[in-house]
Amino acid sequence: MRSYEIGLSFSKLTIEITDVGQDRAVLVYGGEKPHIGCTVMAFPRPSLTGDGSVSATSSVLNAVGHKDEAICRMIAEAIAARENCIVVCTGGFHIDGITPDQIRELMGKLKDFVQ
Repeated sequence: MRSYEIGLSFSKLTIEITDVGQDRAVLVYGGEKPHIGCTVMAFPRPSLTGDGSVSATSSVLNAVGHKDEAICRMIAEAIAARENCIVVCTGGFHIDGITPDQIRELMGKLKDFVQ
């Protein structure tokens, strides 16, 4: 298992990646109330650009009222495309009263992490 912490000005996000044969299981959690709010399963596929690169298609299960899909989908699809494997990413990040600026910070740092 590989574990990473993404430091934020207001919290941290933890990402744990476990190899399961050729595939990956990813657990994501953080904030004031870590939880399971979403699960994304991503599958690698040829990119629709036709340039020979690999992209990913995903399926999502969300718990009612949870907004964790953006985090789990970004991670699952990035790993599936980069490593050409099936990825399941599950978890949740919660901060009471999170602001739009804090969401932008989180998603920006997450985007940097997956690239």
